[in-house]
Amino acid sequence: MKRITLILLVIFSLCNICLAQDISGLSYPADPAKQPHPEIPKGEVLKFDFNTPAIYPGTKRTYWVYVPAQYNPNKPACLYVDMDDVQFSAPTVFDYLINKGEMPVTIGVFIGSGTVMKNDTEAVRYNRSHEFDSMNNDFVNFLLNELLPDVENKKTSDGRAIRISKDANDHAIAGASSGAICGFTAAWQRPDAFSRVFSAIGTYVGMRGGDQYPVLIRKTEPKPIRIFLQDGSNDAWNPLFANWYTSNLAMEAALSFSGYEVAHSWGNGGHDGKQADAIFPDVMRWLWKGWPQKVQNGKTNNNMLTTILPDGETWQPVNDDIKQAASITSGPGGEVVMQDSAGWINKIDINGKVSQLAKTKSGVIACDINGTMNLIGQTGVGLLIITANGKQGVISKNIEGKKLVVTSLGIYITQPALTQADPGKVLLVKPDGRITDADAGLRFASAITISPDRSQLFVAEDNTNWIYSYVIQNDGSLKYKQKWYWLHQTDNYGYSQVFDMAMDNEGNLYAATNAGIQVCDQNGRVRAILQFPNGLITGLCFGGTDFNTLFVICDGHIYKRKLKVKGVPSWAAPVHPQSIGAG
Repeated sequence: MKRITLILLVIFSLCNICLAQDISGLSYPADPAKQPHPEIPKGEVLKFDFNTPAIYPGTKRTYWVYVPAQYNPNKPACLYVDMDDVQFSAPTVFDYLINKGEMPVTIGVFIGSGTVMKNDTEAVRYNRSHEFDSMNNDFVNFLLNELLPDVENKKTSDGRAIRISKDANDHAIAGASSGAICGFTAAWQRPDAFSRVFSAIGTYVGMRGGDQYPVLIRKTEPKPIRIFLQDGSNDAWNPLFANWYTSNLAMEAALSFSGYEVAHSWGNGGHDGKQADAIFPDVMRWLWKGWPQKVQNGKTNNNMLTTILPDGETWQPVNDDIKQAASITSGPGGEVVMQDSAGWINKIDINGKVSQLAKTKSGVIACDINGTMNLIGQTGVGLLIITANGKQGVISKNIEGKKLVVTSLGIYITQPALTQADPGKVLLVKPDGRITDADAGLRFASAITISPDRSQLFVAEDNTNWIYSYVIQNDGSLKYKQKWYWLHQTDNYGYSQVFDMAMDNEGNLYAATNAGIQVCDQNGRVRAILQFPNGLITGLCFGGTDFNTLFVICDGHIYKRKLKVKGVPSWAAPVHPQSIGAG
């Protein structure tokens, strides 16, 4: 009897939670923009199908395009993108706001989620959650590379070509529930494409990783995004995933902490669109306020970011002629040494001038204190030595590896597994040429670096989110192996993929990953993330006169950024950072 009573009580409680989704009787002030005005010119809404996607193969979807009456194809229009079809009475609102000069001339694109059909008659897969809730860049790439080009191939009913501005400052994106997190993800992944976001009852919960956003926002260098959040205190659509309202509160707190221009409207409704629909005109007024002034990056309260980043310093190209950089390291004078994809080793002086040193087989390079370079490669390359004037030699033909670091005790090399039976190794090539196995068991061993005080060796393992720590003994052998640095993963790959690493004089580790440069403290925690808008950072090192400039490789180009801290290359004299203790 007690069990039956308990079951009935649980069912009653769940019913009450579900009823919280839709509270009737709520009302909001009427906005004139929501009302029809016969004297105001009306735009038109066009409907199209898009059934040939590459990123989401087999899906069919419908989208709608709103074109305002004031649109002139001689001047590309601003863009508003909305998921889940036409909502918020947007065409009526836009007619009013554009006519009153409260928002710019804007083309609206309203997108339905994709559906996979069987024989064009039966839906076998609904893509909405997959497309909208995922935290990767698939949907924004679909939007930018497939759907919007299709939009610009269309014409209005009177024959006007549809032309959209390419400036991110002219682009807004919005959605409700899963559509809201989709809009935020689009701007987060591509702030160079979207700078204004309206998020209504956003799904920042444990559905497909959206609950991670507040943490990532706090750690990541602020992006030029203006965002308006809306939700209701009774929004608990599905308690299995979390509480929608408290998740939105966490988003607002994280965005405020990180200096974003953020506004919100918290009501007492549930998981419905009533409040968002009512406030939509004011949201648009706020998102477009001051246009065409640019949306700016905020100033974060993240103490790691403020410790390492000077005000006003941004990424700058080193030399526009460099287009094929593949590996990068720093020499004793602060110069940067780079090998390109054709095998040429080049020196880049502190003024950005490039000079060729030698051509070798392709691999990965690292300098020593004399400016001598060591190169390791895959099958058939071996371990090479190249002097500062370009003279080449072979240390060993019978060795291969992925990354290397030059120390006073020898050269440590990562050798990932080549076969299923291979455990993966860390090798040590001693100054006398002897090769020893320093460790075995890291099947995907990749980037490698050494602590500033030379007491620890750090080795990343791709296909995981771990960087391992070893204590270096006097003879170069390694002890006390531990998983030490825990890295954030990106939904684009599902693992961290550490391309390169470096250390600063505070004992912080910089890991170039597919989620950006993750900056970790002495105790192995990611405290900051630097992202680059042009793509993956696949190489990094400190250089410059005072070694306080971070150089990176992105898409074959080299960029630099001055920091408040100094790098400690592996060949430099030991530096003993002040301990941060156990906290």
